[in-house]
Amino acid sequence: MSLVNATIQMSGQLELPLDYPGETRTEKRSELANTAGRETGHSGSHGCLMSAIVARGNVEQAMRRVRQNQGSPGVDGMSVAELPAYMQHGWEYTREQLLAGEYQPSPIRRQTIPKTGGGERILGIPTVVDRVIQQAILQILQPIFDAQFSEFSYGFRPRRSAHDAVRRARQYVQDGRRWVVDVDLEKFFDRVNHDVLMGKLATRISDKILLGLIRRYLGAGMLCDGVATPRHEGTPQGGPLSPLLANVLLDEVDKELERRGHAFVRYADDCNVYVRSRRAGQRVLRGLEQCYAKLRLRVNHAKSAVARVWERSFLGYSFWVATGKVVKCRVAKEALNRFKERVRQITRRSGGRSLSQVAVELRGYLRGWRQYFSLVDTPGISRDLDIWIRHRLRAIIVKQWKTGRVMFRELSKRGVAQADAARMAIFARCWWRIANHPILTRVFPVQEFDRLGVPRLVPQ
Repeated sequence: MSLVNATIQMSGQLELPLDYPGETRTEKRSELANTAGRETGHSGSHGCLMSAIVARGNVEQAMRRVRQNQGSPGVDGMSVAELPAYMQHGWEYTREQLLAGEYQPSPIRRQTIPKTGGGERILGIPTVVDRVIQQAILQILQPIFDAQFSEFSYGFRPRRSAHDAVRRARQYVQDGRRWVVDVDLEKFFDRVNHDVLMGKLATRISDKILLGLIRRYLGAGMLCDGVATPRHEGTPQGGPLSPLLANVLLDEVDKELERRGHAFVRYADDCNVYVRSRRAGQRVLRGLEQCYAKLRLRVNHAKSAVARVWERSFLGYSFWVATGKVVKCRVAKEALNRFKERVRQITRRSGGRSLSQVAVELRGYLRGWRQYFSLVDTPGISRDLDIWIRHRLRAIIVKQWKTGRVMFRELSKRGVAQADAARMAIFARCWWRIANHPILTRVFPVQEFDRLGVPRLVPQ
């Protein structure tokens, strides 16, 4: 039976051969692997976990997740849309290589994005096929490792979110811990030591084939300007497996903080410890520096500090005390500045875009921002931002009118008295100055932008 004709149609238009080996359900495989881990202290005997990873159900789930996440092509240029065709014709050979321990990951594509505090963050974009394989590995290893992770670790874990981390931090502050040890690691994802990380993985995984594959992923070269350079440290952001590996490495620090009875919250490499005095905070910071040094990681002293909680931010939030000594959340100053800068870029008055095009881009950003910062207790600031955003949108309209004659005509068409329209037309070139004039706010009320689909930060 050929692979082309013998196929099964899956949701999302993904296809795998009907004679694809490994019909056993992924959940059963994972359960057997966990049972082996409980009995032997390791998860998975030689090849056992690798068989579960390439099992049909697990690979199907990994493909669906990769397609949902979309993302850019890797060094081979294959897009997510081309993935089903590859899985139909080429996956069987890749599967055999994986089970034999002979699969060689492709180099990752180097991409940089600007960092908030200046500089650049390096991303490593794996090929689409490597993303599927990494996602399949993640789906098997996540249940094995997640059970042992700290209760106070929230980053990239099932059924946990940044909101949970912020709520926990707020509770610590409410309980009277008004000093925070805010630790920033220097280029964490670029400085992960491969030997240290592999040693920690080996304490829970005995599948040598899987360990070898992860090691090859860590060492896969990074392609920059057509040249692939080998990597001896780091687990670049961009692959599905990197967040789990980061949690595996940093779990030792979590356990040490728990052993000492500290109140802390960690989200990926962001770790805040809440204490009752500066002196206690300085002592904790010295201890953390020693813990990170054992993992071959460096603390960024320029960005780390022991300070009052009101002076620092966590995951874009900061805290303040309301009436009745109730601790509440607000958007941190740095996050607010980033928000304004992004809105300015979207609503710039150049580029020849229509107002509807601007509204589409603005809609996606505002919805995501509003959802992430749904814990804030500062409606007044949100209302001011709404007013400011509508001001910028009216300025786009005014600039597109260009001349006083066009402004006079458009305002008159919208029911403005001719005398008022003539006075407004005099300032036709003063886009920002007149964009918030009472006449224009009446002609273009908030409801007008609601019809364009621009969401409000303060719900109606």
